[in-house]
Amino acid sequence: MPQEKGKRDRGELGILISSHIVLIAWSLIVVLPLLWTVFSSAKTTGEIFSGPFTMPHDIIGTLKDNFSSAWNDSHLGRYLLNTVIVVGIALALVMALGSMCAYTLARFPFPGSRAIYYLILAGNTFPIFLAIVPLFFVLKNVGLLNSLPGLILTYVAFAFPFTVFFLYPFFRALPAEIGEAAELDGAGDWRTFVQVMLPMARPGIAAVAIFNFLGLWNQFLLPVALNTNEKNYVLSQGMANFASSAGYEVNFGALFAGVVITVIPVLIVYIIFQRQLQGSLSAGTIK
Repeated sequence: MPQEKGKRDRGELGILISSHIVLIAWSLIVVLPLLWTVFSSAKTTGEIFSGPFTMPHDIIGTLKDNFSSAWNDSHLGRYLLNTVIVVGIALALVMALGSMCAYTLARFPFPGSRAIYYLILAGNTFPIFLAIVPLFFVLKNVGLLNSLPGLILTYVAFAFPFTVFFLYPFFRALPAEIGEAAELDGAGDWRTFVQVMLPMARPGIAAVAIFNFLGLWNQFLLPVALNTNEKNYVLSQGMANFASSAGYEVNFGALFAGVVITVIPVLIVYIIFQRQLQGSLSAGTIK
């Protein structure tokens, strides 16, 4: 018995050490490029090409110049506002519509509900680049091509199948007795959904909101094909335009500063939603 316990303890220790080594290596792979990007945003183009680890001579002044150039000269401020508007409205719409659709399909089966669910799932398997040409002509015919509302509707349609697919098992796993108890207390279907079922599915909603936000924020193909008006550019288009418009005279310091501007909102939103997700999981475990 002592020998078996010692072997088990050594095995657990080996697993613990190996898992920590893998996590540390993965953290370095993720964090080091971010730190190098921030470090490069404090350097001039000459300092960047002189060596990747060359220390900048004037950190504060170069940072100010690079971020000012990225924000004003390259119009990233306007592109950031467009991205916030498009992604914010699209995320709110797709989370509202997706949660209602997933709840209805999961809790109220009706003839054809399974077929509708599988058709929605089929949207996840359809390559988005195959829909570019039909989307182009649809938006053109309804007068929404090269506009923010057209891009918002396209983003909603793009993220809707995944949202339903992700939330469907969450609502299906919720105990039916709680909904029945709410109905006995006089709550209608809408009130039961909003005040009872939706808070119970908060972990799934927080998780799918993170995935949708990241996917929509980093979307490049859809805005490039459907939004060619420079005034309505989103950040991904603005960064590509910034890098290509200057040819061989790109201000790489300002380009790295633009990347930092693009990444910071993603990190902030991810941290906020991650805390909500952890809190929801803890509350669900206690209950």
